[in-house]
Order: sequence, then structure tokens, then C-alpha cells
Amino acid sequence: MRRAIVRYKVKPDRAEENAELVRAVYEELHRVDPPGFRYATFQLEDGVSFVHIAEFDGEANPLSELGAFREFQQGIEERCDESPVATKADEVGSFNFRLGEAG
Repeated sequence: MRRAIVRYKVKPDRAEENAELVRAVYEELHRVDPPGFRYATFQLEDGVSFVHIAEFDGEANPLSELGAFREFQQGIEERCDESPVATKADEVGSFNFRLGEAG
């Protein structure tokens, strides 16, 4: 299983646009339902910071196959004050943490 965390900050006037693009990714994910894929996105209290957490089996992240994700990626640099930083993550521990259940 692979796990990745991506964080970034958008410009204040682009936060809602970014959230809408993220919601479109989830709409497509619900239709496609890639096996072995878990994903969650959080908009932090400051309103401009976003964190995405993905878990997936295999080498390829299923997001790369989604049209909505490609649309989300277009113009990401122009939307951001701080560019996305992707980090591989290894779990140290968790308690009742299940991605994707809040839907």
C-alpha cells in the first residue's frame, strides 16, 4: 500500500474555486470507484490551506486517470500562494482513522 500527503495554500480569492474543483474530483471518484483507493481532502481553519491524503494499492495513483483531476491540476500554480508539496507518508500509528467514510 502506498500513502501520500499533499499540502498547499491557495490565494484567498481562489479558495472556493479550488474547493469546487476538489468536489468535482470526488464526484468522478464516486462514479469510477477505483479499487483499493482511499482519499480524503481537508480545508484547514485558515480557509486557504488544503491537505490531501491518498492511499492506494499498486504503483499508479488512480487520480491521474480522472478527467476532473486533470482539470484540478490545470492552473494550480496560479491558484496557489504556496505550491503543492507531495510527501510519501509511513504510518506510525492511528486510532479509528478510516479515509473516505465522511464522503
